[in-house]
Amino acid sequence: MERTSTANLYKKESLITALIEWIPRGPGIVLRNSIYRSIFARIGHSVRIQPGVEFIQPRHIEIGNNVNINRGAFISSAVLTNKTQASNNKIYIGDRVHIESGVRINTAGENCSIYLYEQVNLDCGVDIKAHDRGLIEIGAATYIGPYTCIAGPGSIKIGKNCLIASHSGIYGNNHKFADPSCSIQEQGLTCKGVVIEDDCWLGTGVKVLDGVTIGQGSVIGAGAVVTKDIPPYSVAVGVPAKVISKRQLHQELLYQN
Repeated sequence: MERTSTANLYKKESLITALIEWIPRGPGIVLRNSIYRSIFARIGHSVRIQPGVEFIQPRHIEIGNNVNINRGAFISSAVLTNKTQASNNKIYIGDRVHIESGVRINTAGENCSIYLYEQVNLDCGVDIKAHDRGLIEIGAATYIGPYTCIAGPGSIKIGKNCLIASHSGIYGNNHKFADPSCSIQEQGLTCKGVVIEDDCWLGTGVKVLDGVTIGQGSVIGAGAVVTKDIPPYSVAVGVPAKVISKRQLHQELLYQN
């Protein structure tokens, strides 16, 4: 009975969103916001959702105030293997978040959550995916550059005021491969998680692997592959990334002068 009820609810949501997602211009925005209030977990005021934005299972999606979501974005709180399956997934989009065209945000497993806090800016083509029991958090006023991928069943926490340039990858899992007698797919995963602390800058094409913490205020050079922890206020480059210098704190500069 519960499965049938969930399936019917999913069909209703899909029909509603399909009918109104392509209505153009101002009237479409007003109509969509009005109707969306009946099927979303929450939707705030002054929300601008352009034509062609696709939502799957919006009853698990919360949207704050003054949010802008551009044409072609895809946001799904469904379990990827079964779109009608009931789940405890959640997507939270905070106040003044900006989501560009082609962004994909989805919970691809069960009991996973994605949080975009206030003033997060996702540029075109960003792909964010939380797998089973995964938790992805992006802190306030952080910018994620075009075609960056953030994914994993392991938790990923990105702090406030970070800059992550285009084509970067942040992965909260890794494949086990020690046993050559069976396929890598059969050997499972590690899911240690990733932490990028506040005020970090990752150059274009940076890759951050499972189990890594990048300390506050660090700069990671373009193309670097981060496989080990980076201390706060470090500058790191290379494959694998190595610290080549430290950013001096303001207090240290005052003391030296």
